[in-house]
Amino acid sequence: MTLVFERYPKIKDAYWLVNQLRSVFRSKTLDRESAKPKFEEWYKAVNVCPSREVKAARDTIKSREDNVLNYFVNRSTNAAAESLNSKLKSFRAQLRGSK
Repeated sequence: MTLVFERYPKIKDAYWLVNQLRSVFRSKTLDRESAKPKFEEWYKAVNVCPSREVKAARDTIKSREDNVLNYFVNRSTNAAAESLNSKLKSFRAQLRGSK
């Protein structure tokens, strides 16, 4: 990683910002109210980052912040519902044309 970071400092900045965001989600002690200031800190750090991809991620998270903060209520996502929806779509596709 050192060689990559030396040659591409933008990647280094993006890498550290992504890790900072991951640490917010991995923290077991954060709740909805205490996570919000952590996101605000991260938004400020992203403002100085030259990577437009990281800024796009920031904008997406910021626009859906209420939904993202709901993760900190009981640490659950909608992955189970998405998985069930995918299985139902697959099942319907297999039965198409059958009577």
